[in-house]
Amino acid sequence: MPFKFLTYLQPTHYFRLFIKDRHSVFPKVEELPESALVHLSKDDSYRSQLAKNYDLSWQAIQKGYIGEADTYINFEKLPLSDEYRFIRKNFHQAWVLYTLLIRLLSLKNPIKELSAFFKTRQTQRQFLSQEYIPYPSYSNYESSLLASKPLVSIVIPTLNRYPYLKDVLLDLEQQDYKHFEVIVVDQSEPFQKDFYKDFKLDLKLIHQEEKALWLARNTAIKNAKGSVILLSEDDVRINDDWIVQHLKCLDFFDAKVSAGVFYPQGMNIPMDSNYFKLASQFATGNAALYKSVFQDVGLFDRQFEKQRMGDGEFGLRVYLKGIKSISNPLASCIDVKASVGGLREMGSWDAFRPRKWLDPRPIPSVVYFFRKYHGNTATRWALLKTVPSSIMPYRYKRNSYMMLLGMLISILISPLVFLQVYKSWSLASKKLQEGAKIEKLM
Repeated sequence: MPFKFLTYLQPTHYFRLFIKDRHSVFPKVEELPESALVHLSKDDSYRSQLAKNYDLSWQAIQKGYIGEADTYINFEKLPLSDEYRFIRKNFHQAWVLYTLLIRLLSLKNPIKELSAFFKTRQTQRQFLSQEYIPYPSYSNYESSLLASKPLVSIVIPTLNRYPYLKDVLLDLEQQDYKHFEVIVVDQSEPFQKDFYKDFKLDLKLIHQEEKALWLARNTAIKNAKGSVILLSEDDVRINDDWIVQHLKCLDFFDAKVSAGVFYPQGMNIPMDSNYFKLASQFATGNAALYKSVFQDVGLFDRQFEKQRMGDGEFGLRVYLKGIKSISNPLASCIDVKASVGGLREMGSWDAFRPRKWLDPRPIPSVVYFFRKYHGNTATRWALLKTVPSSIMPYRYKRNSYMMLLGMLISILISPLVFLQVYKSWSLASKKLQEGAKIEKLM
């Protein structure tokens, strides 16, 4: 990452890591085209020229620059005040204070830290998604990929959600693009084969007795005939042009992955997800990718079975391989968030909030993922940032005051929290010793 303080605030972010040829994702400023630069704001209040350049590079990625510019292969140390200025511009003031406390408790020079902190106190926070980089030619783009009509294989695992699955399959009947098959891997109990007989779809049904999400997806992918795999879920709602927009995005950006956007029922797409940009995450509920990607990086890791973040781990493998993945707001879908069935019945639905007080926090697969790719130190920073706030229920996830309250409560019950984290760390160690369970697609 271009700024050191992101180590505390984004310790396990995809873009923290270099891709296979030791390049970062951040473009060199002198390489950026004018069409991108006009949407960036130069900040002359930084002390160093390097910080000014890094800030512009950060802006370019956050605002949606997708191009072929050379990227940085290393980042040099910056003045302390430039680090504080950067996080004040890009994060809530509570996280700025959090960073200061971390630095002081890490025995950094308190005079230098407090001086830099107060020197930058007038810095105003910016919201980069308010002026993103547009791609005006996209709307009129004539896609040769669409014209060639490749077979698309839509993969849907399901478990005890027939009423929700019905809505998804009816949405697929209304798709503008018609050359697709639907592969449903049904783990429901009781299994209702007759449920599928009336849908007007090229539907291939696989009955899987074992309740295993990643096995279900891997099985479907291996049975898929299409050159493009479209991953979906059993509790989403889909627009009529969903397939069209995924294929068009792959073609327009010469990408191998189109990472669709989710948004909760009754709400709009979040502002910071409502434009094209390089994807920094991967969700198996809404993503299109060429089947060849699985041949390059393997299928889903079954170490995540009955746990969370298997899709995030796969997405990071894709990123590290240097495969272009685009966050695509036009291929959005509504996340219904069914209250029954699915992962809730076979394991852990919430990655950070255990069902019982003596269960591991977070679930071991999260720590396994973090430690495997980011190392133990970054994982500790990530746990310090996420575990205290997870004390509060999920519905308060975006309430800053409730998250702060959760942190205070976590201090009061710290022995219990330490026990939960210790259990998770130990179980993750076992996973690391066993190694990945990733099958190659032949």
